[in-house]
Amino acid sequence: MANSLGVIFHVNEADPNKQRSALRNIENLLAEMPSTPVELVIQGAAIDLVVAETSPWPQQLEALQQQGVTVAVCGNTMKANHLKETDLLPGMTIVPSAVGELVRKQREGLSYVKP
Repeated sequence: MANSLGVIFHVNEADPNKQRSALRNIENLLAEMPSTPVELVIQGAAIDLVVAETSPWPQQLEALQQQGVTVAVCGNTMKANHLKETDLLPGMTIVPSAVGELVRKQREGLSYVKP
């Protein structure tokens, strides 16, 4: 994504309805602009969204990944919650910190969306 402008979505809330709203925002964006690179950053209280045993939206996440969406999970959040990569849904990308990832991607020119 470094040289192509895209969008980075930031989800850090536990509310499944807010999480689903964020996923719908991504679906709507891709329906309108299918070639747009998209990254979804998961942090803090939103961690259950990507944990295999607790995710309320695993099918939606998998469908987005099949459309090329990168799902980046905060390593600091994982450590704080004693989670391992094997606890996550398949295909997750672990980044050292969500904040660092958000700053890096915005410096690269990605648009930031916080649904």
